[in-house]
This record gives sequence, C-alpha cells and structure tokens, in this order.
Amino acid sequence: MSANPDLPAVVQRAFDVSRRSGYVSFCRNETGRLLAALAATREGTMAEFGTGCGVGTAWLRSGVRNDKARIITAELDPKLARAAAKIFTDDPLVDVLAADWSTLMDKGPYSLLFLDSGNPDAGDVDRLAALVEPGGLVVLDDFVPCQMWPPITDGRVDIQRENWLTDERFTAVELMTAPDAALILATRR
Repeated sequence: MSANPDLPAVVQRAFDVSRRSGYVSFCRNETGRLLAALAATREGTMAEFGTGCGVGTAWLRSGVRNDKARIITAELDPKLARAAAKIFTDDPLVDVLAADWSTLMDKGPYSLLFLDSGNPDAGDVDRLAALVEPGGLVVLDDFVPCQMWPPITDGRVDIQRENWLTDERFTAVELMTAPDAALILATRR
C-alpha cells in the first residue's frame, strides 16, 4: 500500500500496522482529524482507552504541537498493544500500555480523554469525570447520528448519550462526523 499524502506520516504508519495485524476496527479519518485539532490545543496528559493498533493515538500525536503534552494509551489485547507500540518506539511523548484502561485511573488528570462509545465503561460519567481536569475534553466516538430527543438507538433511549449530553459537570455536543457517524465532545466545567 502506498502512502496517502492526505494523512500525517504517523497515521499512515498506524494504518499500515493495523492492516498487517489484520485489525479492521479503528478511528475514522473524520474523527481523527478532529482529534488532531483538539490535541493541538492541549498541554498535559491525554489518554486513550482502547488503543487497538494505534490509529486514534496516531491522530492525537499528529496534532501535538509542544513538548508539554503527553499521550498515554491502554490496550487490553497484548498482541494489539505490541503492534501499536511499534509505531511509537522512538517517541518520548507516547506511552502504549498492554493493560486494561483502569490502569490509567491514577495517571491523570487528563487534558483530553478519548474512548469508544462501545467501551462498557463509557457510560460511567461519574468515574470518567473524575479523570478529566477542569477545561479538559472527553471525546466519545462511534455513535450513530440521532436527530431526536431523547436520543433513540435501536428502538431504545440511548441512556449513555443522554447522560453525557445532560451532565452538569460538562458542556457537551453531539457532532456528526459523517452521514453514518457521530461523536460526543464534552468539556469539563
């Protein structure tokens, strides 16, 4: 596969590692570009819960503009964590851990926290809010766009989305990143 000139080099490396590993679930480019833009505004520690092969982490890293920022990411599957770690071997700003995300609980607070809405703990607003510094951002991706309130997914009220959009500790918005994809961006008050 030849390099895509529209992708940052670190993201292209992550896609290559993902492909070689046979891993097809990764951060979409639309979400990735938003992550890069948000990372460019951050200092301190950013975290990703569920690294996969490192595509989301690579997007975050592509946006970092100073050495005051750091990214730590945890992947439960040791094979995927090893694959992702290869992308960042010589990068002192990125740490890839082969571990459950709960190992990141004591490494915050985080200036940006990125996780998949399918993560079983993504709905635990109380637990995650405690990990984010005031003014910090939470990005939850992989939602299906919804144009009604309360939000409905698969014929049921989407409690996770509703909780994030109404929690008083955050100012939050749902953003469509593509016709079939949305995310929640929440800023800790």
